[in-house]
Amino acid sequence: MRSVKIDRKAAQPRPRKGRGSARAGRAAPATQKPFGRRKQPGRLARVWRRITGWLVFRRPILILSGVLMLAVLVMGLMAGGYVGRAFRAVDAATAATVDDAGFSIAQVHLTGNVRTPPEQIVAALGFKPGQPIFGADLQTARLALKKLDWVADADVRRRYPDDISVRIVEKLPFALWQADDGKLWVVERDGGAITTDGIEAFRGLPLLAGAGGSSASDIVDAVSQHRAVSARIRAYQRVSERRWNLILDDGVVVKLPELGWPKELDTLEHLIIDKGILERDVIEIDLRAPTQYFFVLKSGEKKSETRGNSA
Repeated sequence: MRSVKIDRKAAQPRPRKGRGSARAGRAAPATQKPFGRRKQPGRLARVWRRITGWLVFRRPILILSGVLMLAVLVMGLMAGGYVGRAFRAVDAATAATVDDAGFSIAQVHLTGNVRTPPEQIVAALGFKPGQPIFGADLQTARLALKKLDWVADADVRRRYPDDISVRIVEKLPFALWQADDGKLWVVERDGGAITTDGIEAFRGLPLLAGAGGSSASDIVDAVSQHRAVSARIRAYQRVSERRWNLILDDGVVVKLPELGWPKELDTLEHLIIDKGILERDVIEIDLRAPTQYFFVLKSGEKKSETRGNSA
């Protein structure tokens, strides 16, 4: 018998009912499009990203070395004075440019100064001729002026292109005050000390003495309202910072009480005008007691009299 070889066809897959047609009929998903247009990075941006990425992630030691070399270079320049010279050169060039444009200090205008010499004001300002007007420190100049003896306030301004305007408000002298050490001061109404220079020009001001006597505006104003007392007053003496003595002509001392002294000025006015007390041989009048006057004569004798009676 001869065997016969039979060729078998490849088994064909059995079609599945319903699935093939469903897959074939399913629509492909739609492609999603971005909202708007995405801007593509430029060529330089792409190159810069590649360089920085390569250096940071692949050559960190190179980055650190570069930073270190740059720091060493800057420190070397500063130590050698190159940076300072560069800045000075820039400043000089700027100053030259400003000067060429006419914005440099050429003059200073002063107003309000009566007792403060102009040269003292200019010295306190600290400005130099030819200095750029933009670099003038006006606030520092104003504070320096207020440190001068007679300056109460000052206003310093630029007047372009080349002027500085200075307005001075000076202190007002009120009296002379003799301190405990014997030194004489010109003082303001509130007692603020002004100066010890040029005292001779202020001899006509009221003379104050004693600790705390620099502030005497109340009693000075009150005495000025009594003609007889004001005509004979020579000085005001503060005693223990509590009360006042009045020093009259010929050295007569009038002792006022700590409280109620304005009323005793009326009493003193009456004694001078109506009783002629200063024509008598007295060196002290004590008005501190509420019911009596006390007098001390040049002989040293002490007398007293009840108020309301003749002295």
